[in-house]
Amino acid sequence: MITAVPGVLVGHHSQWNTGTTVVLAPPGTVGAVDCRGGAPGTRETDSLLPENLVSQVDAVCLTGGSAYGLAAADGVMRWLEEHKRGLPVGEQDHQVVPIVPAAVLFDLPANEWGHRPTADFGYLACEAASENVPQGSVGAGSGARLGSLKGGLGTASTTVGEYTVGALAVANAIGEAVDARSGVPFAADFEVDGEFGPWPHRPAELPNIPRRRLNTTIGVVAVDARLSKAEARRLAVAAHDGLARAVRPAHSMFDGDTIFALATGTRDLAEPRPQTLDTLCTAAADTFARAMVHGLLAAKTAAGLPSYREIWS
Repeated sequence: MITAVPGVLVGHHSQWNTGTTVVLAPPGTVGAVDCRGGAPGTRETDSLLPENLVSQVDAVCLTGGSAYGLAAADGVMRWLEEHKRGLPVGEQDHQVVPIVPAAVLFDLPANEWGHRPTADFGYLACEAASENVPQGSVGAGSGARLGSLKGGLGTASTTVGEYTVGALAVANAIGEAVDARSGVPFAADFEVDGEFGPWPHRPAELPNIPRRRLNTTIGVVAVDARLSKAEARRLAVAAHDGLARAVRPAHSMFDGDTIFALATGTRDLAEPRPQTLDTLCTAAADTFARAMVHGLLAAKTAAGLPSYREIWS
């Protein structure tokens, strides 16, 4: 799980067929972002650009509800303020402005109109944060759709020498994630130690479900290395390669694909820095691809969308 990176915690809050997931970062975490989709819904992403002042983030908010769901980040800020976490802006320790970048996915058709995350979703997700990360149709993955199947939230991690790289993906894309001829996910080649289990036989008949023309895959990749904002952004850039390996097509004009990077800084980046960073970027891509598959496999049938397990049993 992404929480294999020490200090990183994840919490969900779900209601109806939507929800919010919060990734809480340990103090001092450097943040970055890379957006590749043509229809993003985001908040505080400009502050993460390498040329801008703020370099550290307190949490990342991933949520359903399309642009309405950005309200969930208000609840995350309220929770962090109560815990005196944020950018100091005054003489008192409670005078802080929490830095909470956020991204949304489009899941409105999965719910009655008006059923979407509010600030309370973000607050309750923070309250639930722990090292254990339920996967599938939970949190931001509750109303996710992956091509013609139910999408979901997945997570994975790996070790690269002395470093730990983790990823959390909310798989919600226009593109398909499964080879219809075999039933094997496109990113199955990145499996580690049989984590995905045996693959099924092709079903007698595949469902004919029209694709939805508005989607978005969002996620976070984390590492315990000490990186600059520019170096952390390279990690987010690489993670998009993992998304593209898992979904065909990826990064369409109708997806808002956005991936955040968190560098907790507990380990110095070994020299030569470019080579070490490149190794971590390779791991970020592979790990994000695995997280995408886990989100697909763990999802449950909902909102008229069959799950992978229902079709490819």
